Amino acid sequence: MTQLKVNTIKTLAYERPVIEKGYANQTLGIDLSGGTISINPVSQQMKDIFVGGKGFDLWLLWNAVSGETRWNDPANAICIASGPMGGTPAYPGSGKSIVTSLSPLTGSVVDSNVGGYFGPYLKFSGFDALEVRGQAGGDAVILIDGIDQKVEILDMPGLTDDSYALSAALTDYFGQGKKSHISVVSSGTGAKNTFFGCLNFTWYDGQRKMTRYKQAGRGGIGTVFADKGIKAIVARWNTVSLKSNNPDDLDALKTVAKLHSKEIVSLDPKQNKMASLGTSHLVPIMNDFDLLPTHNFKFGSHTGGNLIGSEVFEHIFDKGFDGCWRGCTVACSHGVRDFVPFTGPYKGQKVFVDGPEYETIAGCGSNLGIFDPSTILEMNFYCDTYGLDTISVGTSIAFVMECFEMNQITSEHTGGMQLFFGNRLDALELVHQMARGEGFGTVIGQGIRRMKEIFARDFGADAAILQDIGMESKGLEFSEYMTKESLAQQGGYGMALKGAQHDEAWLIFLDMVHNFMPTFEEKAEALHWFPMLRTWFGLCGLCKLPWNDIVPEDNKDTPEPAKVMKHVNWYADYFSSVTGRQAAPDDLIVMSEAVYNFQRVFNLKMGYGRREQDTIPYRAVGPVTVEEYESRQERYDQQLVEKYAVTVEGLSSEEKVAVLRKHREAQYEKLQDAVYKRRGWTADGIPTVATVKRLGIDFPEVLEVLQANGVTA
Repeated sequence: MTQLKVNTIKTLAYERPVIEKGYANQTLGIDLSGGTISINPVSQQMKDIFVGGKGFDLWLLWNAVSGETRWNDPANAICIASGPMGGTPAYPGSGKSIVTSLSPLTGSVVDSNVGGYFGPYLKFSGFDALEVRGQAGGDAVILIDGIDQKVEILDMPGLTDDSYALSAALTDYFGQGKKSHISVVSSGTGAKNTFFGCLNFTWYDGQRKMTRYKQAGRGGIGTVFADKGIKAIVARWNTVSLKSNNPDDLDALKTVAKLHSKEIVSLDPKQNKMASLGTSHLVPIMNDFDLLPTHNFKFGSHTGGNLIGSEVFEHIFDKGFDGCWRGCTVACSHGVRDFVPFTGPYKGQKVFVDGPEYETIAGCGSNLGIFDPSTILEMNFYCDTYGLDTISVGTSIAFVMECFEMNQITSEHTGGMQLFFGNRLDALELVHQMARGEGFGTVIGQGIRRMKEIFARDFGADAAILQDIGMESKGLEFSEYMTKESLAQQGGYGMALKGAQHDEAWLIFLDMVHNFMPTFEEKAEALHWFPMLRTWFGLCGLCKLPWNDIVPEDNKDTPEPAKVMKHVNWYADYFSSVTGRQAAPDDLIVMSEAVYNFQRVFNLKMGYGRREQDTIPYRAVGPVTVEEYESRQERYDQQLVEKYAVTVEGLSSEEKVAVLRKHREAQYEKLQDAVYKRRGWTADGIPTVATVKRLGIDFPEVLEVLQANGVTA
């Protein structure tokens, strides 16, 4: 067992409750400033309205902060929860944790959905959610030991900042010879020195005899973690079975779990091959449909796309079971064994790389003009090691590279680096600089929203151009999908509550490729239903991939194939069997509506949550430059003629860009109107009093926020 220095600050012995229908019925509170530990009850109303997972997180955070709280204030909380179905070993995708905090990037509420064993282990140890507030004086380790029934705040001086080495050491130390009993949450040096630090959540891979990782990447929660002086949070638990959640109807749970798992095992090899390719299967699809972000979202495809596609990674990925939760038949968490980095502290050493997934391949590959799988793997590995979000890293560096190529910044600003697209060595160097808090990496690590201010103020860059090509919304960097030809996906990014992240509404294929929603009203309906269903997974501790990445063979013949209603019915049965709260598909949507609207009001409480914050850079809407327009001139000319009745003869490319922009921006405004109306919001994007009353979230403090913002009906 690893020998470590341990000083106990606080210990609380507790009696672990019996899980009842998916709930422990209590939460755990940690105040690092005061060194206190508290256990708090979960009310029936809390379960009825907020369900679990993200809902519990939001309620705890709401009560922890005021509208004046900032991300680095001690009052800001990091909240982690699973959900009533979280921890079911037989149902695919049931091991998720949802993490919520105030974001260093956006200044408002951010949530991130992550795999690994922590969420289920937290719940089975006796807590539906964890809330950590305050700031520690040193390097704090929080231990939640459900086996020995104790919670401890520990000071463990001398621990490494390397997230991989740290997690391995703590797994060995606390595992007491049984490493599979441990899940660790940690970050790294990059989280200390940037605003987009991520959290690594672990599980022990018994087949490979190593600790593996999934990331809660978005919004800089790892930066909050580091600012609070937390080195790690450790959960310890042992036995997991179908009975662990003490479901209301065990037989019904067994039936629906078997149906979904059996279907995935049968159909996945014929469809997306998640168990062998993971999300890398998306790369050639996106490239073929002009949706793969290339050169800072300027283009949607590249001839080098095949060099970083699924065929390449299928041969690189280590063979074996790769589920990030027990018994998940999707098994998509692949990795690469014996990779040897050629830069940084691990140069020349064999390492295991967890990933890459699609977002990393696109963000740290094609979007940077890098079509070399080894470079992508190295960036993936070091981002995990340093605790950096690969999406924000990739999108931020892509922005910088385009600024450099447009002469908005120069080598005088970058410390001598020639940051052209495709410069893989300097891209890697920037990752190391971010982690060390040195050089131009300190500028990039502040995120695109702040870089736009810095480049205009200090470097003399054109603020209008920066606004057009800086791919962030609400301060959150875009995840990796081209949206120029999908108005619905533009809305999915711009009207997402936390910023431009696809997990809330991924409509790009349904809209652009299949044309399932040609009218504004149909798009608005999709931008209601799909975000609500996707929110529901985060309430329950579930992964979205089993819902729509493997679909029934007859799905295309159903009335609404995009919704995969056979699976939605199964999820309703799953929820009912565990909680005893009988639910149909429509009930899942209403559950999510309550939490979704509450989060919108929460944004309003923090000074955001209005129409003006639901904007997106024009690069996400249409071609900014003549080069972009002319690369797809036939397409854009045809749209001007057929869709907008514009005569293009005699117009220069610059004039065409301007005319197209006028029409496309007007379309986005119309979409906002339609979506707000469908969601029961004002024209300014604020939930009405009637809406919050209908959803049962008309708490006095909610009505107070609405009234303060001029909404009284």
